[in-house]
Amino acid sequence: MDANPHKIYMDRCFELAAIAASQGESAVGSVVVLNGEIIGEGYEKSRQLQDVTRHAEVVAILDAVQKRGTCKEAVLYSNIEPCILCSYVIRHHKIASVVFGKYCGELGGTVEKFNILTTNVIKSWKAAPAVHVYDDTSTKNN
Repeated sequence: MDANPHKIYMDRCFELAAIAASQGESAVGSVVVLNGEIIGEGYEKSRQLQDVTRHAEVVAILDAVQKRGTCKEAVLYSNIEPCILCSYVIRHHKIASVVFGKYCGELGGTVEKFNILTTNVIKSWKAAPAVHVYDDTSTKNN
């Protein structure tokens, strides 16, 4: 196994983000991991499904819940910081930790203005591919 287990899961997020981008979506990918196993994954599908709630994190969580019935104590990985909507879903499902690659700016779930993810362990895992996969002028690098 890779010396940095986060890299394995983040690489999968980047792959999923590339799929989303190829389909005209925002380049965001997410996986839910429990005990070293990916139990759910998703990529942005808001435009495709014409449903603004189908963010990558929500799709990944719904996939995990459908397969396992719960995400409690899991770790969610995303190439981009979860937004406010996704952060509430993460908190609701009692996900233990969140690892993300790039801050999404003022609408992120970890900003002081909203700080929705206070009950979770938040880790910013900076990786160069996140910057290249997701390049949206509405976000900023912190």
